[in-house]
Amino acid sequence: MRASRLHLPTLRDPPKDGDTVSHQLLVRGGYIRRVAAGIYSFLPLGVRVVERVKAIVREEMNRAGALEVFLPAVVPAELWQESGRWEKYGPELLRLKDRKNAEFCLGPTHEEVVVDLARKDVRSYRQLPLNFYQIQTKFRDEMRPRAGLMRGREFVMKDAYSFDATVAGAHASYRTMYDAYVRTFERMGLAFRPVEADTGAIGGSMSHEFQVLADSGEDALVACGACTYAANVEKCPSPAPARASLPGDAGPSAIVATPGAKTIDMVCAALGCTPRQMIKAVLYEADGQPVAAFVRGDREANEVKVKAHLGAGLVALADAAWFAKATGLPPGYVGPVAADGSGALGGNGGLGHGGGVRCVADAEVMALTTAVCGANEKQAHRQGVVPVRDCSGLTVADIRMAVPGDPCPQCGAALRGFRGIEVGHVFYLGQKYSQAMNATFVAEDGTEKPFEMGCYGIGVTRIVSAAIEQNHDERGICWPVGLAPYPVVVLPLAIDGPQAATAEAIEAALEARGIDVVRDDRDERPGVKFNDADLVGYPLHIVCGRKAQDGVVEVKIRRTGERFETPVAGLVDRVAAALAAARAGGPLHAAALQ
Repeated sequence: MRASRLHLPTLRDPPKDGDTVSHQLLVRGGYIRRVAAGIYSFLPLGVRVVERVKAIVREEMNRAGALEVFLPAVVPAELWQESGRWEKYGPELLRLKDRKNAEFCLGPTHEEVVVDLARKDVRSYRQLPLNFYQIQTKFRDEMRPRAGLMRGREFVMKDAYSFDATVAGAHASYRTMYDAYVRTFERMGLAFRPVEADTGAIGGSMSHEFQVLADSGEDALVACGACTYAANVEKCPSPAPARASLPGDAGPSAIVATPGAKTIDMVCAALGCTPRQMIKAVLYEADGQPVAAFVRGDREANEVKVKAHLGAGLVALADAAWFAKATGLPPGYVGPVAADGSGALGGNGGLGHGGGVRCVADAEVMALTTAVCGANEKQAHRQGVVPVRDCSGLTVADIRMAVPGDPCPQCGAALRGFRGIEVGHVFYLGQKYSQAMNATFVAEDGTEKPFEMGCYGIGVTRIVSAAIEQNHDERGICWPVGLAPYPVVVLPLAIDGPQAATAEAIEAALEARGIDVVRDDRDERPGVKFNDADLVGYPLHIVCGRKAQDGVVEVKIRRTGERFETPVAGLVDRVAAALAAARAGGPLHAAALQ
């Protein structure tokens, strides 16, 4: 491909809304252009990278025995109503009506559609196991789309769905997909880690996220260096310390004025305590009801754990005005001791004069000897609180966020912290959807049974951004060979003469070997060509300079910056062998190209 015929609108400056490196480089490198918030057009280079990702995903899905289908993007509401998700999924589900006023949604995921397909076509255990997959554009109406392709509203995803006759069979299908995902991300040349994860809106009882490791990742992970355990911090269980004993000389708690002290740091400064000595209230709205979750002042509440403990469908941080109106309590001063100081606080309300507040405390709260907390009165806190005495009626559960240094749940060694970008997720669903939608088959014993299911997603376009977050430098993108739009660029330093002729011959020879290559034939200064080559991120640069007439060119490996001269004779064979080795997930080696 000649660069003069390739739409290559590189930019010097990043976009104003480019809040991540990958977003900036995708725009500057001529890969994408913004259409609306969270919605992008893919330019020729962008399309090629997406197709690279799709090809690897498709090959590994086929290798794992999955069967490709293509399901509708517009889904009738009645299918989602059958599963119960029409009401529960939330505002991310884009709902619409046709000219007959029938309700539909743009599918953010396709459990309902594929279950409907299976219940119509699969009648016997003899037809199982089955795994259907598709690669399709999805839409989720994110409230705050950000980070370019990382958190967009419209995106490309691979979603697969397995159907089995037994739990054991479903677990085997889950493992097959897990192994396929490992191969997929290894072939893409990505550093990743599978971690235990929450099932979220998809549901089910077991799941793993596949996280690309990157300092810019929005997901916090913990992993053990002594064993194989790894998890999203939302999923990782936290240890329960022993409850404190009741001090023999403990006096009653007392309410003190703390005007304007709404934050932990402000209260600590006013009362001379530390965050570890405080009980922090995190206020939620759970299925329309007020909830107060109490954690130690230096900890973060884990919304996923709170939701699981409550058994709630929808849980979100409460609006301060709504909480105050619903409970009569001042949001900045809520505490776990009843307003009259009696400690008569149950798990289902009774907090303050508002009442009706469901309360739960983390186990660490009950390990405090004495503490400071909100007084359930404006501008006031309570000192000298003894949790085992004053908060004895609280429901206690693991509701805090795991942190590095916590003991590993499997072996007890200290956990280490990482940042990650979720690019894949596998779920064991069991009968969650098949029961709700009456999707059954005739089992070997002649009875009707619901399918045992799993579902498996890969964020195709998110991988594009995640790969850049992990593979870039100050000059631009450093694509792994398996994902690069073109693995090779040939750079003649003159547009005619021996340099141009050599470049053209190398291009033709590489293309004859099935290698995608760009020849930069533009009438531009060498510096412009070099800068664009680095920005776009071609893994291998072949520079045809003054020695081209003597049959010698310079080769540069983009990732390492290594440069060396090498004969043109045999170069194409060496390039083909080096690229083939790198496509297995390894790096390009200079020794193989010299």
